[in-house]
Formats: sequence, C-alpha cells, structure tokens
Amino acid sequence: MTEKATAGSSASIYTFIVASKANKIEIKSAIESTYSKDDVKVASVRTINYLGKRKNRNTKTAVVSGRRPSYKKAIVTLANNGTIDIYEGL
Repeated sequence: MTEKATAGSSASIYTFIVASKANKIEIKSAIESTYSKDDVKVASVRTINYLGKRKNRNTKTAVVSGRRPSYKKAIVTLANNGTIDIYEGL
C-alpha cells in the first residue's frame, strides 16, 4: 500500500494488483463477490498496465540483463461511499 493508495481509501477509491488478462467487467464482479458480506457495489474501474523495470547485474564474466515482472493495477471506485476493511484479516 502506497501513500497515494491509502489516501484514496477515504474517498472510497481502492487500488488492487490484478491478473494481467483480467478485464474491467471481471475485476468488478470479483470485487463485488469477494466483499459481498460488506454489501460493496463498484461504481467504476480504471486499469493501468505497468511494464517491468529493466535490471542489470554485473558478474565476473558478463553483464546479465533482465526485467522484473510486468503487472496490472486496478483502481476501483465504490458506489454510495462504500468501504472495504482491508486490514480485517491481519
């Protein structure tokens, strides 16, 4: 959880890392079914695809180049000032 993601929770905006192949409709239904006991309704979903960072490592024989894994982030806005207790299971 970044500071920006934590600040958004007061305005019913939550950030999740989701599967790269998931679309907005699947994300919306997954959030509503996962948090159904809290009676959560999703108003909108925005998605961002992040490309993994390039990394180089120097070894004795050569420079090894690689990449961190890519991922997809979903920014979910809840309807009717809904809330999700993210820290409930900790």
